Amino acid sequence: MADTTAAEDVVIDPSRARRLSEFWYYFSENRGAVIGLVVFIILVLAAVLAPLITPHAPAMQYRDAVLLPPAWEANGRAAYLLGTDAVGRDIFSRLLYGAQFSLFIGVVVTLLALVGGIVVGVIAGYFGGWIDTLIMRLMDIILAFPSLLLALVLVAVLGPGLTNAMIAIALVLQPHFVRLTRAAVMAEKNREYVVAARVAGAGSWRLMFRTILPNCMAPLIVQATLSFSNAILDAAALGFLGMGAQPPTPEWGTMLAEAREFILRAWWVVTFPGLAILITVLAINLMGDGLRDALDPKLKRS
Repeated sequence: MADTTAAEDVVIDPSRARRLSEFWYYFSENRGAVIGLVVFIILVLAAVLAPLITPHAPAMQYRDAVLLPPAWEANGRAAYLLGTDAVGRDIFSRLLYGAQFSLFIGVVVTLLALVGGIVVGVIAGYFGGWIDTLIMRLMDIILAFPSLLLALVLVAVLGPGLTNAMIAIALVLQPHFVRLTRAAVMAEKNREYVVAARVAGAGSWRLMFRTILPNCMAPLIVQATLSFSNAILDAAALGFLGMGAQPPTPEWGTMLAEAREFILRAWWVVTFPGLAILITVLAINLMGDGLRDALDPKLKRS
C-alpha cells in the first residue's frame, strides 16, 4: 500500500507535462533563444564554479606581471590567459568572479522590481479610481526621466555602493512592471471566473493575488527577463561612473572604469570586460524573445 502511494506521488500531472512540452516546442523554434539559453547556462556554471576554475584570486596582484597581454600574444604568459591589468591582477579570474556579481545584481534587482511592481500594479488595476490615478501619475513621473540618469541621482542621494545601486535600479525598473500588471489585471478582473469567485465569497486580496494574478504572469515573466539584462547594463554603467560597485570589486563596469586610461596601449583590459557585458546581455535578450514566443498565445502557430 505504501509503495502504491509513493508511486502515485511521483506521477507527473499529464496536463502539466503537456504544457511544459508545448512551452519547450515554441521556445526551441527560436534558434536564437536556444543559443542564448546555452550561453546563459554556461555563464551561470562559470560563475558558480569560479572558485574552482580560476587560476588566481580576483584581487591578487602580481607586480612582475603588470599589463601583460593575453597568452596568445607576444610576451603573454600561459598563467594569465587573458592578460593582466594595470596592477597585475588576472583578467580571466576577475571576469569569472565578475559574473557572480552581475548575475547577483540581475536577480536581486529583478526580484525587487517584480515583487514591488506586481503589488502596486495589482492594487492600481483592481481598485481603479483615485488610487489608480495616483499610482499611475507617480509611475509616469518616474518614466519621464532617463533611467540611467534617475538611477545616478538616487545613488548620489543614497551614497555610492553596490547595495544602493541595486536599490536605485530596482526603483527605476519598477514602473514597467506596474504598468504591465495593471493592464493585465484590468483585462482579467471582469471575466467570468473572477465574478464567480467574488460571488462565492472570495475577498479582495484573495481575488487579486490568488485568482487574477496567476493569469497575468506570462507577460511579467518576459518583462522580468528583459529587466534582468537592463539591470546588468545599468549596474555596469553605474560602476563605470564610480557610483556602483567600488574597487577592488571585480564587477565588469568597475573593471572598465579602472582600464580607461589604458585603452590605447593595452586593448585587452577594456575589450574583455566589454565583451562579457555584451555577450551576457545579448544572451538574456535572446532568451526573452524565446519566452515571448512560447508564452504569448497570439504568437503561437496552430
